[in-house]
Amino acid sequence: MKLKFKKFDLPLRHVFTISRGSVSVQETLIVQIEHAGQFGYGEATTNSFYGATIANMSSTIESARSIVECGSPLDPLPLVAELAASIPHEKYANFALNALDLAIHDLWGKLCGAPVYRLWGLSTDRIPDSDYTIGIDTPAKMVAKMQEMPGWPVYKIKLGTADDLAIVRELRKHTEALFRVDANCGWTAEQTIEFAPVLKELGVEFIEQPLPPEDVAGARRAFEKSALPLIADENCIVESDVDRCAGAFHGINIKLVKCGGLAVARRMAARARELGLQVMAGCMTESTVGISAVAQLLPLLDYVDMDGAVLLAKDIATGVRLDHGHCVYPNVNGTGVELIDGPF
Repeated sequence: MKLKFKKFDLPLRHVFTISRGSVSVQETLIVQIEHAGQFGYGEATTNSFYGATIANMSSTIESARSIVECGSPLDPLPLVAELAASIPHEKYANFALNALDLAIHDLWGKLCGAPVYRLWGLSTDRIPDSDYTIGIDTPAKMVAKMQEMPGWPVYKIKLGTADDLAIVRELRKHTEALFRVDANCGWTAEQTIEFAPVLKELGVEFIEQPLPPEDVAGARRAFEKSALPLIADENCIVESDVDRCAGAFHGINIKLVKCGGLAVARRMAARARELGLQVMAGCMTESTVGISAVAQLLPLLDYVDMDGAVLLAKDIATGVRLDHGHCVYPNVNGTGVELIDGPF
């Protein structure tokens, strides 16, 4: 196999704001692995919260070159396990591992002549629809962003402001769609308990990561008293976090870049089921390369947030796409990804 990787800039339709900051252009690193005339693609976006930069991800991927290029493309799990054992024990390293894992799985499917989900023995007959995310802004601009994308079954509303309930009330005036809210660690346990019944009346399905991840006692208190289910995001980064979410959350949100790819994501989903937790997969603001990988997990999920590529002004790849939240798989094997400008 032959390994290459390249930085791309992903311009967004709008400045995207959450409780921790804003972004208008998302940097991303694309991994390309070639074998027998087929190309597998993976992705890892930069993220300041987790310390993932183009430089440190590139260094991690380069350090794994010999493992990748000497590995077998026809059995992803041993190769990914070897890569996982070789990388630094740092959060950013999982981002790099994710890009490698996705490219390996994509290539595997293309060489085997089938989509990845089918090689896992899964069916897409019954899969959840994705929400569409509305970043923090003035209420009027958040309404306008929602109205730019009419007809979605679910809208995910980013919160963590001084006027969160007013924002949800204003948005509710303009749609009958289901809402989900994501505070991105911006609330306290007391706010969560206070807001939850009001949000439930406003048609909110669940609350994602209301508290900072270090507030374990607060999370358990909110879990016991919240009128809405609570879904862990920042509290569920890697595989070992899943068990700690039991008794503090009703479900987990698995993000491939954080946990290190599809191989570990499947194990996390299985363990969550054993613990009675609901399972969601999420995304970053990323291209269709990353989103197409998330789509392979859909048969394992209760909920999904895979609108990252929809938020872009310009994409770099084709593959899985969303039709008003419904996943449409391409007639391409692997994860279904092809770069618009071809291999690099």
